[in-house]
Order: sequence, then C-alpha cells, then structure tokens
Amino acid sequence: MENTASPAKSGLIYGLLFGVIMILEFVIGYVMNIDPQTNRSYGITINVLNFLLLPLVFIYLGCDNYKMKLNSGFVSFGQCLKIGVTICVIAGLIYSVFSSVFGMIFPEYFEEMFRKMRIVMTEKSPEMTSEQIDMAISFSKKFMNPVIAIPSTVVMFAFIGLIYSLIIGAIVKKDANQSF
Repeated sequence: MENTASPAKSGLIYGLLFGVIMILEFVIGYVMNIDPQTNRSYGITINVLNFLLLPLVFIYLGCDNYKMKLNSGFVSFGQCLKIGVTICVIAGLIYSVFSSVFGMIFPEYFEEMFRKMRIVMTEKSPEMTSEQIDMAISFSKKFMNPVIAIPSTVVMFAFIGLIYSLIIGAIVKKDANQSF
C-alpha cells in the first residue's frame, strides 16, 4: 500500500486550531480583565488546558484523523510522533508570535502584569528584598523579549508534543500488514 498523505497535513490543521484556541483564551482573559496572577483558579484552569488537556486532545484527534481519513486506517508510532510534535510546534509558534505582537501593540498590558507580579511576590514572600524582587522581574522581562520568548515557547511545546505523542502513539498506532 502506497502512503500518499503526509502526517504534516493532519498536524497542520490541528496545530492551527490549538493555537487559535490558546489565542482566544488569552483575548477573552484580556477583554474580561481576568488576571491569572491574582485569580488563581483562572490561571490554573488556563495552564491545565494549555499544557495538559488541549495538547492531549489535539494530538489524539490529529493521529486519529490521519489514521482514519488520510491513511486508510493505519498509523505508525513514528507518524504519531510527527503529528503530535507538529501540532504542538505550530500551536506554540502561533501563540508566541501573537503574544509578542500583542505586547508590542499593548505594552501597558505586560507592565501591569509586572506590577501585579511585584505585589504578589511581596505578599507571598515578605522575606524577599526589593533587590531580589527587582531581579526576578527583570529576569521575567528578559523572557518576554520576542527573540527569547518565541523560540523558548516553541521548544517547550515541542517537548510537550513529544511526550504526549509517545503516549498517544502507543495507544492509537496500527501498522499496515506487511507481506514478505
């Protein structure tokens, strides 16, 4: 049997969808003025969605789509890895580029975030000196620089995609029967 469909096709579709959902979460939080630093349940919910549930769901959907609709009911473990990593890399790239552009358009958003971060750090760790808090915030600001933020987000999501693809690939793989 000749394999004509690329795993990237399935990965692209679901990666775009995953990235758009993360952007919508960000925009909804911004519009509704919900701060993940001061509203802990919102922050935890977003993190669980973006780093646990959504990657698992989209990797499963991507692998299943490739298996059932694009590859005649077969998907190898390696193809699952390609699909999962592709989904997460595309989603991470879309989200990090959006976040960087958003920060350039609305720099006051991140300045407000750093102001709230200072307040939370002071309340949670009163033993920290002002210099230590300044250092922590300057370190965070360095990671908000698009030159660092975009590649590190993509690498982080690639790693997440790899781990989850290993699990999902072991579950959904179905190799084509090969005759010798």
